Amino acid sequence: MTRSDLVEELAARFGQLTHRDAEFAVKTLLDAMSDALVRGHRIELRGFGSFSINRRPPRMGRNPRSGESVAIPEKRVPHFKPGKALREAVDARTQELLSGSVPKG
Repeated sequence: MTRSDLVEELAARFGQLTHRDAEFAVKTLLDAMSDALVRGHRIELRGFGSFSINRRPPRMGRNPRSGESVAIPEKRVPHFKPGKALREAVDARTQELLSGSVPKG
């Protein structure tokens, strides 16, 4: 699902929202989440999962072309950990698709 798919889904589910309003809502939400992560905060969405920042320590890498060693600096990267409800829903849905018994609805 892409950002534009998310906007379309939001506009379709809530008829009172125009496409422009749905786009603004998605942009505002994603910007707020990005800003929180940049400030080092953890984001927890109960039933969905949590976003946090992980630290990757500096290390020595290798240039694949020349084979020479390259110093890779420390990085901070976003990390998502799915919640229990999301993990269970994905697992159940995957099992349904694999067994061929997709529920109607």
